[in-house]
Amino acid sequence: MIRTLTGRVFPKARPASLCADRQPMRYDFVIVGGGAGGLELAARLGRKLGRDQGPRRVLLIDRNISHLWKPSLHEVAAGTLDASQEAISYPLLARRNHFSFVLGRFVGLDPESRCIRLSSSLDDEDRSERDIGYGRLILATGSGSNFFKTPGAQGHAHVLEDAEDAREFHARLIQLFLAAAYEGRPRLAIAIVGAGATGTELAAEILVGYQALAQGLPPAQHFKLGITLIEASGRILGGLSNEVSANVQAELQRRGIEVRTATRVEAVTPEGLQTTAGWIDADAVVWAAGVLASPENQELGLEIGTLNQLLVDDRLRTSEPHIYAMGDCASRSNAPLPPTAQAASQQARYLARFLLNPRHDQPFRFENRGALVSLGHFGAVGSLMGGVLGRGFLIEGLVARAAYGAIRFDHYRTVVGLRRTLLMGMARRLSKRAAGRLKLH
Repeated sequence: MIRTLTGRVFPKARPASLCADRQPMRYDFVIVGGGAGGLELAARLGRKLGRDQGPRRVLLIDRNISHLWKPSLHEVAAGTLDASQEAISYPLLARRNHFSFVLGRFVGLDPESRCIRLSSSLDDEDRSERDIGYGRLILATGSGSNFFKTPGAQGHAHVLEDAEDAREFHARLIQLFLAAAYEGRPRLAIAIVGAGATGTELAAEILVGYQALAQGLPPAQHFKLGITLIEASGRILGGLSNEVSANVQAELQRRGIEVRTATRVEAVTPEGLQTTAGWIDADAVVWAAGVLASPENQELGLEIGTLNQLLVDDRLRTSEPHIYAMGDCASRSNAPLPPTAQAASQQARYLARFLLNPRHDQPFRFENRGALVSLGHFGAVGSLMGGVLGRGFLIEGLVARAAYGAIRFDHYRTVVGLRRTLLMGMARRLSKRAAGRLKLH
C-alpha cells in the first residue's frame, strides 16, 4: 500500500503483465486525470471524433465523480464558493462532449501490453479491479504538496489539492469562525505557508469571508482575525514580476494581512509554527508551498524527475513513446513548465491536434500569456503578455478582475459550451446576491 501526500491510501502499482488473462475493453485514447488539462483534452478529442466514434475511442478516468476547476479551490476553502453548485459531474460532461468516463483509481501500468489497471475509488477496502487497454495513454494525474520534510507539516497542516481538501478546511474554518463569534474568543489566527498564487489568493478570500460574517454580527460578537502569509523566498508571487509582487503585497498589508518573506518554517504543531523568524500562533495552518507529484509515479516504470514528475520530450511523450504526460505530473528537463492551468490548457490543445493528426509534428511550445492573482472582491492584480502592446503590461482593479473571470469562463466554455457557461455565471451571481458571500454550512 502507498500513502499519498494527503494521507489517502492506495494499492501499490503493479509493474507488468496486467492483462495476460483478461480481455479488457480497449480505447484508442485513455486519459487518466480529469483536471483542467485532462478534461479539456477529452472534450476536444470527443467532439472532433463525433457522437458515434467519440465514446468508443476516448475514455477519461478520474477517482472523483465531478469536476471542479482547481484555481477555484481557494474560494471553496474560504466558503465564498459552493463546490456542490459549481462542480459538474463527469458523466454529464462525457455525454455532452462525446467521450466515455470511468470512475476509478489508476493503480497499475503494463506498457508492453498497453494496459492499465483500476481499482474502486469508492471504498479503500474494496479489492475489485479491472483492466483497460489503450492505443495511446495520456497521464494527467496532477501533483500534491511538497512539505520539504518539515516536522509536523503533514499531520497538522491543511492542503488544497482537490475539492475534498478544500471542503475539509472550510469546515474547520467555519468551526473556528463560529466559536470565535459565539463563544467569546477575542482573536482567531490563520497561518498560510507559501505565498504563490494559491496562498496569496486564499489569504485574500478568507478575509472576504470574515468581513461577510462580521456584517451579520452585532458588535458584541465581533472578533479580530489575524492572517499571516509566510514565504521562504525574498518576495511573494515569485513567478510574477517584481512590480506585480510588490503591488499585491502592499494591498494585502493594507487590508491587515501580515506578510513574512524570507521566513522558513521549521516545524508545525497544533498550536502554530516555529519559523526562522520566531514562533507564530495559529489556530489553523494551510500548507500551499511547493509541488510534488505522487510517489506512485516511481512504480510505473517510466523515467521521472526529482519531484516524482514524469519526464517528457518536446512532444509531451514519456520514456514510452505511446504514453504521454501533461499538467503538473509532467516535466521537461530542458524547459520546465509552470504548474498552472494555463500550461495544462495549452498542452490539451496541442495534444488534441497531435494525437489525431500525426502529421502535425511540431513540438509543444508554451506561450506565457501572463498571470493574474485574485484578491477577492477587492479586485485582482496581474500582468498580460503580448497583445496589442507587444510586451508584458500591468493590469489592476476591475480590469484585472474581469480578465481573471475570463480565464474561468474560457475553461467552462470549452467543456460545457457557451450557453451553459453563461447560465452558470448568472446562477453564481444570483446565489451570492440571495444567500450572501459566505457559506456557513
